[in-house]
Amino acid sequence: MPLRELERDVVIFDFDGTIADTKASILSTATTVLSRWGFGERDLQRVGELIGPPFPQAFEWVFGLTVEDAVEVTRQYREIYNNLGIEAWPAFPGIVDLLGELHDAGRTLAVASSKRTYLVERGLADNGVLNLFDVVCAREADSDSTKADTIREALERLGRSAGQAVMVGDRYHDVEAAIACGVPCIGVLYGKTADRAELEGAGAAAVVDTVEGLRTLLLT
Repeated sequence: MPLRELERDVVIFDFDGTIADTKASILSTATTVLSRWGFGERDLQRVGELIGPPFPQAFEWVFGLTVEDAVEVTRQYREIYNNLGIEAWPAFPGIVDLLGELHDAGRTLAVASSKRTYLVERGLADNGVLNLFDVVCAREADSDSTKADTIREALERLGRSAGQAVMVGDRYHDVEAAIACGVPCIGVLYGKTADRAELEGAGAAAVVDTVEGLRTLLLT
């Protein structure tokens, strides 16, 4: 796809690793809880794989927990995580300015996240950007809805088509879900949650190393 075509009217952002630098807080909280469950240092080397997939399913997929145990681990995880503050989800340097520029340029902004809605909205509000988004689509419950479902919901609520939108995400889940909806996806590396090979292998239309690189694709 010509990079010029990524300057679309609707920009749909993932939250973790794309808008907010949540990697450290997610991994720290998950490590604390999984350690209580008897997972050792060797097992916990895979904890980074929890970033991207929805909870509680991620604990099943990555650590082989039963459905019931994954639900309980998620409950304990949220007991800790829900009491954290903005230090656990600071916006990446430059992203607040970029969101403001996109908004001022007349772009329609949305979030499509596998995180719980109240956490995404809190994170956006804490960083002073909630008002810049036309819709925030995330999970209301631990259902089996997919990331593609969330992207489709965002487009439906906006009354816009896939041909008018571009997705921005940091993991292959974002790329694959966007493609399933007919939306090109820009992969970002500045959150250090995936490497270039993962994003390109999933079919990202472009991959950027920095927020400035993202700005170049979206605005110039």
